[in-house]
Amino acid sequence: MTFVNYFPGRGTLIERTFLEGEAKGVLRVLEVRGIPVSDGVRERILTCTELERVNEWLDRAGSVDRAEDLFTGGTGTPASPPA
Repeated sequence: MTFVNYFPGRGTLIERTFLEGEAKGVLRVLEVRGIPVSDGVRERILTCTELERVNEWLDRAGSVDRAEDLFTGGTGTPASPPA
C-alpha cells in the first residue's frame, strides 16, 4: 500500500487548520510585543491561503515596528502582493 501525503498544498482540512494556526501565531507575536493590529491587517493575515507567505510574516513579526511592516520590504516596497 502506498501512502500519499497531500499536505501542504491541497486545501485539506488539516492544511487549513495548520494555516489558521500559523496566522494566529503571527497575530499573537504582534500582540505580545504590544504592536497594534488594525482590522485590515488582521483580515489580511487570517485570510491568506499561502503557507509560505504566512511563515514569512511569522518570521518578520518578531522584528517589525508596525504590523503593516510585515507586508513591506526593507525599502518600503511591498514584499508580497495582497493575499
